[in-house]
Amino acid sequence: MNLTNVNVGIHKNKKPTRLGRGKGTGQGKTAGRGHKGFGSRNGSSQNVSFEGGQMPLFRRIPKRGFNNAGAAKVANINVCDIDKFFEDGEVVSPETLKSKGLIKYRYDVLKVLGDGELTKKVKVQAHRFSKSAEEKIKAAGSEMEVLPGKAPVVKFQKKVKA
Repeated sequence: MNLTNVNVGIHKNKKPTRLGRGKGTGQGKTAGRGHKGFGSRNGSSQNVSFEGGQMPLFRRIPKRGFNNAGAAKVANINVCDIDKFFEDGEVVSPETLKSKGLIKYRYDVLKVLGDGELTKKVKVQAHRFSKSAEEKIKAAGSEMEVLPGKAPVVKFQKKVKA
């Protein structure tokens, strides 16, 4: 291969093939659609997973594990991270956490966890707080504000008959 033929066959503005314009074009008469059948008709399009009536692959393969597709995606932030990246009097909110680069992904709910210690007085805004985080925030003299969002799942215990 030489530098002279690196770009051979590459056309920046290639014209689309004109279908059904006579035998000489190679795409005349049926225009590559074949004879009769669903694909030859106007407006025909199939689902990507359609296999001609055969049992589709996604139904043949066994499903394993647990998939909780409807669950809220929870972003976690620890009390020690708040202490490290925020100063006295600052507001810790989802917006400020994103601007400081502490949370870089999409989530539904922000939860504050109690790992580490909090020494600064800040106002923490989140959807959920762990019990240890609540205790540490109150002990530091900081404020907590619960934001509206997806409610946590409440697990009910079965009643045992005596």
